[in-house]
Amino acid sequence: MANLKQEVHDELLFILNYWTENTVDETNGGFIGNIDFSENKDFNADKGSVLNARILWAFSAAYPVTKDEKHLKLAQRAYDYINSHFYDKENGGIFWSIDHSGNPKDTKNQVYALAFMIYGLSEFYAISRNEEALALAKKLYHKIGQYSYDPVHKGYFEAFTRNWQPIDDLRLSDKDANEKKTMNTHLHIVEGYANLYKVWQDEGLKNKIAELLHTINEHFINAETGHLRLFFSEEWVEKPDVVSYGHDIEAAWLLQWCAEVIDDEELISIYKKHAVTMADATFEGLDEDGGLWYEYDPQEEKLIAEKHWWPQSEFWIGMVNAWQITGDAKYLDAVEKNWQFVQQYILDKSHGEWIWGVNADYSKIKKDKAGFWKCPYHNSRSCLELMVRL
Repeated sequence: MANLKQEVHDELLFILNYWTENTVDETNGGFIGNIDFSENKDFNADKGSVLNARILWAFSAAYPVTKDEKHLKLAQRAYDYINSHFYDKENGGIFWSIDHSGNPKDTKNQVYALAFMIYGLSEFYAISRNEEALALAKKLYHKIGQYSYDPVHKGYFEAFTRNWQPIDDLRLSDKDANEKKTMNTHLHIVEGYANLYKVWQDEGLKNKIAELLHTINEHFINAETGHLRLFFSEEWVEKPDVVSYGHDIEAAWLLQWCAEVIDDEELISIYKKHAVTMADATFEGLDEDGGLWYEYDPQEEKLIAEKHWWPQSEFWIGMVNAWQITGDAKYLDAVEKNWQFVQQYILDKSHGEWIWGVNADYSKIKKDKAGFWKCPYHNSRSCLELMVRL
């Protein structure tokens, strides 16, 4: 464990160094929108709100550990750029994307993006005590409550137009079902709210976190299988979909953490049980080499035979958390073997950072090194969490 703790500490520094050295956009401001698999930088690429929110979170969360002034400056840079270009001051939302010059591109309000902004802004406030950052996080929290919350059936709707009107295409990405309520958005709303509660202990916010955790427990977690249900209609009619091993193990530890943030004993008990059940279920997606497969389609009985970078990261935290609860060494053994898999196949030892992933034959998936969805969030967080938990 001591070796693993030191290794993930070193890996954290390698990850942050890549983003420090390669992603600052000195031409257009902020951070570059895309770096491809071959390390080609596209300074004309659109910039995504999720990427920038996660950059803000990563450098803010890492700074108390690294004490590196460069990381503090990059967190400040991310906040300044978000406040100047992603925040829609007219309508109080967040642009899904902007062009390389900082002008609005896709102006929809995807609630998932607002949630990540709250997550990042809260973390930035914790290191900077920047009251404007906290005020912005609160504004976004109130916007979600005003427009996204469903007072009739509970839960939260996915997306809206720039001026908060209904929108036809609710999807986060092309692979998602076009449904009004999704596991992914609810998971990250409660994550963002919990991080906000750490710096703003508002009773109304605490109640919303508790309600969200009860809603997730009721609708999104299949206690029998240990897997998540992903897509629902407004009235909570499920649309069956894939098993997402990465989301299963991420939710396993993250929802317990949210319950612990608000110190709700009933919810902590519920989610500790889920944490172990879901960790055990995740073993279904584990390959002999220690790597975690991406998804499984139960309708077609087909494995999506890819191993992406981010499920490996969440696997570490979820399994260490299950070990903390049970004391069973099998969870730690799985982490150690997965780390060996990551070192062999996922780390880019030539350029830094992690590649997108590998196929079943270990050929590399040639997708972004940095982009809309390739961010320094999952892997830096797993390093930070393991350093504390071990």
